[in-house]
Amino acid sequence: MSAVDAAVLELIRRAIEEDVGSGDVTALAVVPEDAQARGTMIAKQAGVVAGLAPAVAVFSELDRGVEAYASRADGDRVAPGDELIALSGSARAILAGERVALNLLGRLSGVATATAAYVAAVEGTGARILDTRKTTPGLRALEKAAVVSGGGTSHRFGLHDAILVKENHVRVAGGVAEAARRALAGAPPGLTVEVEVESLGELDEALDAGIERVLLDNMSPDDLRAAVELTDGRAQLEASGGITLDDVRAVADTGVDFISIGALTHSAPALDVSLLFEPESAAV
Repeated sequence: MSAVDAAVLELIRRAIEEDVGSGDVTALAVVPEDAQARGTMIAKQAGVVAGLAPAVAVFSELDRGVEAYASRADGDRVAPGDELIALSGSARAILAGERVALNLLGRLSGVATATAAYVAAVEGTGARILDTRKTTPGLRALEKAAVVSGGGTSHRFGLHDAILVKENHVRVAGGVAEAARRALAGAPPGLTVEVEVESLGELDEALDAGIERVLLDNMSPDDLRAAVELTDGRAQLEASGGITLDDVRAVADTGVDFISIGALTHSAPALDVSLLFEPESAAV
């Protein structure tokens, strides 16, 4: 299996503790201790798979004797019935890990699948699909990795690795020009500085201040095209604000460089995945 880092392993342990607690009382009562089984996690609908390594790690965390192998790779397109993970070992351990693993695999594959749909919708335009910080608390690293598996581009991870001056920062600073000046003056070397604007006038202020990346918030396609013309290559432009799969192509056709979609992580439906379970032997 692919290794998971310490933070993801800790997340997996918390998820197991949340679900299994002091023990799977159903399996302890019904399944003999030495019962062995095979399991196959499958896709029940078409999509893009992600989260295979964390799902596999659930079982090894419960019982090192369980053999768990991913049959596909993150980013693979799958069809209904395709095998995703093969399992063999303790029946109790496989049953105890089933829901945690399926929850991770379904959630992350859903994010990857949603991302892939947006990426396909803008194909050929040059626009790149970005994620946001609108992630499930505690799952950000996994959800952002799932966006990448779906063909998207991961934006800043958090508040610490890029400066993004948003509307409330602008209000505190007294305007876009002053907020941009402060951001550029206070940015550590090498850190990206981006400023959100809500009008072409504010865009002009940001460009005059020397900002090299601008977020265009809730602008119509006509305004986005005007912003691209006004910028004339002086800065990268990111469109944001309630953009859906139905209108993302129109946004991409305006010539913006990036389109950020919060729905990739806050609203993506889980991919339907399931475990096929087959007992091998049991004590008598």
